[in-house]
Amino acid sequence: MNDVSTAAPIGPATFRNPAILLSGTVDYAMYATFRDSLDMAPDTGPVVIELSTLGGDPEVARMMGEDVRYHSNMAPERRFLFLGKAAIYSAGTTFMSFFLPENRFLTPGTRLMIHERKLSKQLQVEGPLTTCIAGVTALLHEIESSIEIQNEGFGNLIRGSQVTMEEVLQKAPSNWYIEANEAYRLGLIAGVI
Repeated sequence: MNDVSTAAPIGPATFRNPAILLSGTVDYAMYATFRDSLDMAPDTGPVVIELSTLGGDPEVARMMGEDVRYHSNMAPERRFLFLGKAAIYSAGTTFMSFFLPENRFLTPGTRLMIHERKLSKQLQVEGPLTTCIAGVTALLHEIESSIEIQNEGFGNLIRGSQVTMEEVLQKAPSNWYIEANEAYRLGLIAGVI
């Protein structure tokens, strides 16, 4: 699920001119910008992806993450690095989870926000009883599948860190904010740049 890593040392100069600059809502417009920039990114060495976001569509974040994973596997001579600035909320944290912890960096004072996926849907139960059961069951399956996807992302985010799944599941329902230095202390990122 995560990108490959090389052992080359990473310092502040590495982040001077990010190949991919993203800010705003994680949505299909951001994805288009991301793909265009990815196509023009260097073929070797570090490829810095800088992001600042208050959140957005988690499925778009997963698509971008899968692109990073795929390109990392296809071109191991590239090292994809994540640089979070100011705010990495919700879908931004989902995207960050696709990078290995040693390839994740935040600027000072940046906050990560981790929360459960949200659902807003009304279910109207009306008609023959067997039809009612099918609609309720379909919604239940949607919720169960979303929880599985959410927890896979949580697992990727905390892999190799001091954070346990139990801790994430306890704190995520009420929006867990983690400042950059705390994220470093917990092993969620490689450094504060």
